[in-house]
Parts: sequence; C-alpha cells; structure tokens
Amino acid sequence: MKLTKKSHACVRLEKDGRTLVIDPGGFSEEDAAVGAEAILVTHEHPDHFDEARLRAGLESDPATRIWTLRSVAERISAAFPGRVHTVGHGDTFTAAGFDIQVHGELHAVIHPDIPRITNVGYLVDGGRVFHPGDALTVPDQQVETLMLPVMAPWNKISEVIDYVREVRPRRAYDIHDALLTDLARPIYDNQIGALGGAEHLRLAPGASAEL
Repeated sequence: MKLTKKSHACVRLEKDGRTLVIDPGGFSEEDAAVGAEAILVTHEHPDHFDEARLRAGLESDPATRIWTLRSVAERISAAFPGRVHTVGHGDTFTAAGFDIQVHGELHAVIHPDIPRITNVGYLVDGGRVFHPGDALTVPDQQVETLMLPVMAPWNKISEVIDYVREVRPRRAYDIHDALLTDLARPIYDNQIGALGGAEHLRLAPGASAEL
C-alpha cells in the first residue's frame, strides 16, 4: 500500500492500481480528490470537507463514490444521486478495493461551550491504516499505521502522546498539521518520538511512503 500525504488532514492510499482519498478539505490541494475511485470524509468541518474539492473528484470520474456521515451526505447527495453513501460507527464496507471499518461517533471537545458534532474514523484493511478524523478514537484492534492529528484547537501535545501510547501502532504519521509551524516541528518530533512508544514519522505534502 502506498501512502501519500496531502496538505493538512488529507491522505491518499493506493493499492493494486486503485486509489482511496480521505478528508480532502479546504486546507488541502484543490485536486486532492481528483483521480480517486473512493473518497471518505470524517466530518463536516471545512478543513476536512470541502464541497468544491469533492465535486472535482466526482466530476473527474463518474465511477467515483463517497462514504461519509449523515451531516456531510445531506449536503452533497442531491447533486450526485446514488454516489454518496452514509455510514456510522460499526459499519463495514469495501471502497476502491479497501476494506473499511467505521469507528467513533463524536468530534473531540474544542470547548465546553461549543456543541460537539459527529465524527467518524476509518480503519483500513484490518488495521493497516487508521485515520481518526478530529477525535482520539481507539479502535478495538491492532493498528499498524496511525494517522496522528498532531496539532489542533482541540488537543495538546500530552494528549497526542497519550493517544499514541493507547493505540500502540507500529508507526504514527503526522496529519492535521497545517497550523504547526516549521519552528515548532522539532519540539513535536522530539517529544512524541521519545514518549509515544511508536515510530513517529512525518511526510511533506506530496511525499509518499510504502506501508
């Protein structure tokens, strides 16, 4: 499986000539979803869900399909009838040849005064990759590669470290990093790498790794 990091929270997975994209949001490249056979969206926040980017992906290939939670599906399904599938915690499905399990229900707490929205994470191919969206969801099975939300308005580095410890992946790749400056990256790299208990890695936007 080939993992390509796109900007912020978006990742691209390729296997056997087929492509899956997760969370092509407003901080990601305009063509982040183009060429994907399947697109998964974790929740409705604009840095994860951007209608223009989804439309670009759907219009580039009439076979492209989207799997997402209800709040996102309701906003785009009318424009693309039959191509948007609604999922929730506990669901399983196959998309672009990848086996997907849905984990989680709510976005992490940003502030007690801000109502929590729904959020789901996607476990790919029995734990080879897990993308939690904007939550610190722990799947009920082993994870090889964790897509780690490293910096967000709703987390702090101690929580990120403890999340890696709880999930216990073989490796963790940073995502949700558009707000993290280059000046701060060595601090995060050193502390998560030293304390998380797993190999801690990051890719520049557009860079790839074989999993």
